[in-house]
Amino acid sequence: MGTIVLAATVVLVVLGFSNHTWWLAAVALLFLYARYGRGSAPGSSPGPGSAAGSPGITSYQQYRDRRDQQAKWERRYRRERPFETRRQQREKS
Repeated sequence: MGTIVLAATVVLVVLGFSNHTWWLAAVALLFLYARYGRGSAPGSSPGPGSAAGSPGITSYQQYRDRRDQQAKWERRYRRERPFETRRQQREKS
């Protein structure tokens, strides 16, 4: 990914010699990659054994809070949609 961003930046800089707007696009691309790209935050990539759907959980307390919140949402869903819940239970068995 970094190679693609670097290549795109070089292309935008070369194009920028005729139109300076491309230089602004190159700067924006580098900014966005630094802000949201891979490796931007030290704990952003899930390590081995961590769930892909729960980024940023670094302590057991955060894990418990997230688990409790998920259970709360599931209970609310079952309470608000009883017919859908029963249908899902029938499909499981």
